[in-house]
Amino acid sequence: MILISHRGNINGRRVPFENQPNYIDTALSAGYDVEIDVWYERESGKLYLGHDKADYQIDIDWLDERSDKLWIHCKNMNSLSYFNEYSNKISSQFNYFSHDVDMGVLTSHNYIWSTNLYNRGILVLPEVFNKEPNEGTMGICSDIIQNYKK
Repeated sequence: MILISHRGNINGRRVPFENQPNYIDTALSAGYDVEIDVWYERESGKLYLGHDKADYQIDIDWLDERSDKLWIHCKNMNSLSYFNEYSNKISSQFNYFSHDVDMGVLTSHNYIWSTNLYNRGILVLPEVFNKEPNEGTMGICSDIIQNYKK
């Protein structure tokens, strides 16, 4: 089972810290994958972390060093286009997706990212949507991800 920290949270929401690079690194060091929110500003060519806006500037090297453990939520069309172009030119190492109010989306590594249950699916925020993983669930993304560690 893939255990994914939602924005770096491990044991409950800590909104002031979500998407901060050090907070994400703490979750990674604890052994979890992490879902992050990424923005790309085409005009400046800069990447940022942040849920509602571009808060923390990062670079592609920061992402690259952690790429095998990150689930990149592209928060604007520029970031989705950036990762699509980057993956086509360089490699397909980044697992990225974009959604707004969709029931589910397919990530670039062919996982279903959803608040419902699907085979080969990542169950998102089961504590919010009152869902329990089943046999076909590949992973869980949660603000209380430590509760799923066995």
